[in-house]
Amino acid sequence: MLNEDSVQYAIENTQIVVMPQNLIQTFGTTVFRFHLVTELMDSVEQVRIRDGRLHAERPSIITPAHYHRVLDEGFGEKAAEFVEWLRENAADFAVLRYGFQFRKVDVKERVVRQPVEDVLRGLRELVDREEDPLSAVIQGVDEGWEVCLLKFATDMIQRSAAGNLGEWKRRGLL
Repeated sequence: MLNEDSVQYAIENTQIVVMPQNLIQTFGTTVFRFHLVTELMDSVEQVRIRDGRLHAERPSIITPAHYHRVLDEGFGEKAAEFVEWLRENAADFAVLRYGFQFRKVDVKERVVRQPVEDVLRGLRELVDREEDPLSAVIQGVDEGWEVCLLKFATDMIQRSAAGNLGEWKRRGLL
């Protein structure tokens, strides 16, 4: 299990080498392909490549009315008062909820004996040749590789949110 310092280290040492061209779809599931490259600790020029898929579920809008429905089931009077306050004071208040599913069964990994720069260059060329707008190349740390993948997911949410909101507004859903 990673401690807080290890998690922070993984976050700070995650670099998106190739960012997907496409963003998270507003009205459907988006499946990103990732190539996650990590150097093995205590091994010279040994690099682990993980290749897999990250499923981004359709984003949803959570409004004060949603909170009211949820809080009707088992929450007390104070929660209901808060929801009422939201309705009165935050008419435009909405929260986007993004969900990711990470399926480890989709992940293949292999170790190669090459300098990390050569591996990254080769993967950039592969993604260019395949012309897959949902592919990413990520460089991270081996021990916290799943944290690196979550950092990538967070970056994709931040890049996609404005477009998703705009799409909902254009369709009159917000």
